[in-house]
Amino acid sequence: MGIIYHSKSGEFHLFNDEVSYIIIILENGQLGQLYYGERVADRESFGHLLELQARPMAPCTFAGDLAFSMEHIKQEYPSYGHGDMRNPAYEILQKNGSRVSEFVYRGYRIYPGKPVLEGLPATYTEDNCEADTLEIVLQDEVMDTELVLSYTIFKNYAAIARNARFTCQSRNEIILEEAMSASVDLPDRDFEMIELTGAWARERAVKTRRLEHGVQSIYSMRGCSSNNYNPFIALKRPNTDENNGEVYGFSLVYSGNFLAQAEVDTYDVTRVMMGIHPRGFSWTLKEGESFQTPEAVFVYSSKGLNKMSQVYHELYRTRLARGKWRDEVRPILINNWEATYFNFNEDKILTIAEKAKTLGIELFVLDDGWFGKRDDDTSSLGDWYPDLDKLPDGISGIAEKINKLGMKFGLWFEPEMVNKDSDLYRRYPQWLLETPDRQSSHGRNQFVLDFSKSEVVDHIYGMMEKILSEAAVSYVKWDMNRCMTEVYSTGMDAEYQGKVMHRYILGVYDLYDRLTKRFPEVLFESCASGGARFDPGMMYYAPQCWTSDDTDAVERLKIQYGTSMVYPLSSMGAHVSAVPNHQLLRSTPLNTRANVAYFGTFGYELDLNTLTGEEQKEVAEQVAFMKEYRKLIQQGTFYRLVSPFEDNGNVTAWMVVSDDKKEALVGYYRTLQEVNTGYRRLKLRGLDECLSYQVTIKKEITVKDTVTHGGDELMHVGLFVSDASSGENHEKYNGSNGDYQSRLYILKAENM
Repeated sequence: MGIIYHSKSGEFHLFNDEVSYIIIILENGQLGQLYYGERVADRESFGHLLELQARPMAPCTFAGDLAFSMEHIKQEYPSYGHGDMRNPAYEILQKNGSRVSEFVYRGYRIYPGKPVLEGLPATYTEDNCEADTLEIVLQDEVMDTELVLSYTIFKNYAAIARNARFTCQSRNEIILEEAMSASVDLPDRDFEMIELTGAWARERAVKTRRLEHGVQSIYSMRGCSSNNYNPFIALKRPNTDENNGEVYGFSLVYSGNFLAQAEVDTYDVTRVMMGIHPRGFSWTLKEGESFQTPEAVFVYSSKGLNKMSQVYHELYRTRLARGKWRDEVRPILINNWEATYFNFNEDKILTIAEKAKTLGIELFVLDDGWFGKRDDDTSSLGDWYPDLDKLPDGISGIAEKINKLGMKFGLWFEPEMVNKDSDLYRRYPQWLLETPDRQSSHGRNQFVLDFSKSEVVDHIYGMMEKILSEAAVSYVKWDMNRCMTEVYSTGMDAEYQGKVMHRYILGVYDLYDRLTKRFPEVLFESCASGGARFDPGMMYYAPQCWTSDDTDAVERLKIQYGTSMVYPLSSMGAHVSAVPNHQLLRSTPLNTRANVAYFGTFGYELDLNTLTGEEQKEVAEQVAFMKEYRKLIQQGTFYRLVSPFEDNGNVTAWMVVSDDKKEALVGYYRTLQEVNTGYRRLKLRGLDECLSYQVTIKKEITVKDTVTHGGDELMHVGLFVSDASSGENHEKYNGSNGDYQSRLYILKAENM
């Protein structure tokens, strides 16, 4: 690993064992992009990779030189209006009305480790030997503004983290109207773009499209990263699949409005950029003030999509998530939401908890409805004190009673929101985000608090700190159930309004930061109508996230599969819920619901007392199984095997392998029964070709059918997964027939 500066050629080469990234200082002092891809040996100059060619009608920088045109040079952090006609990475409005800028090279700094981004989540190192950082300093002399581009390359990951920082050094203020976190120009357009798209209850579906001329983009302008698009895209070669081929991943460590796009010009150069969405963004900088962009993380793989995802998984699990719960297995929980909704009292809660304890569950989570006078979703958000009609001894009392059962206690909050029927709103109506003289939209009967104001964040912190310090709370579920509309900060001037959306997210981060530092033993789980804010920024504070409000096992196959493109299993909240499912009214077998939910942070969302004795026995076995294998699941290497988004989507398969390759779990899922089908094999990944594995099929409550196969056979020949049904079931279950079936294969190397 290293970063080398070649002074004679003016080139920076960032590299490790897997990737190279090469930058050149151009003749005009701006930065050009020479190469990004698989590791290449260093040399004194890669200047031959700079392609300069005279093109008709191009705006040229130097008199008499028809080849040097910023319109046709691959760049690092491009501007608009000074020769380049493509989309810029930034735009600055100056006092005279000009938006033309020219940042030219002034110096650099290379140092070990990685700096903290103040007030922002970012990847980190624990040892300076883990990464090297390059800072390139550029200056625009006309507006006297400094731009620092930061690059960190990790030793053990084909990952590069980037960000940008602007500092005004002039007495004349400037206005940032756009400031992307990163941009890179790739030399061709032979790519397909992968995005994770969807909506509430069907988040992060994998969508692939061929790049064409023009702009292909995803975005959010909802105030959160959104369940419509995730702040991630990947560019893969057309022949790239899960296990082979070249792919570039781009992920933004941010939880608010974002833009991620690939622009293909008419000379087939592909420009990729991502950062805060410029719409509604306007940031005034006065003398001495700086603006820091969020971090973008680039990952390169020459070994297919699985390898790209595995880099993100390990990096985000171990060097983005922090604190006590980063490396610890997660407790198995039960949440009362789908069991009771708002209709509960202390006796009902304790009845559910008592049954959960007998079945081995470790954590009880009390969801919405415990505070104020909250009997439905029309009131009391913002009133974070217990409803003593439901909980006579308050939160400290119910927590103590749960603890005496031998379980931990968790609690739901939605700290960023308020109902108008609340004491908080009646006292502080000016704390809403709402535009003067305009009607305010509600969502779920609630409104958004103005977290751009420190006094609002301070007040909410005070209420939450009181609850958490007085009660034995071990887990917090942090929800956020609506997007932002009519965004305006009451009492603030016009200049401030362009900062509100970003300042809001900084306020959320500040509250998270203060609470996680005050209560380092508490496990925080983020939630936003399910998966509307499932992003790397949240992982920095809350190492797991409620993946979706859709708890149906069949739909969760797609949701969890798509989420795994970027996010580790340890980040995915996954629960077994009641049937018929509350979102789809679909009934799936209890073992299938568990076989899907195992591949995440496992729990239950139903009233266990309504299950039959046999079902309760099965739940106890599921809990015991998860306790045995959760370290493997949450910390092993994950492979996607069969996609629910390809072919007819009837089959999904994935697996997780231990670091020493001596254990693995394989999940195989079939949605609908087929009749008299052909033979099928499932080729596994990540095993040791030299080891033999005992392969056991887990069936309902017992584990049966152990056979032995070599690792090479399992990967190159595959597991037989042919359907035992030939269409003559005679209404008798034979172990695999019927709709919504699944199998879990347990692999253990012999002589373990």
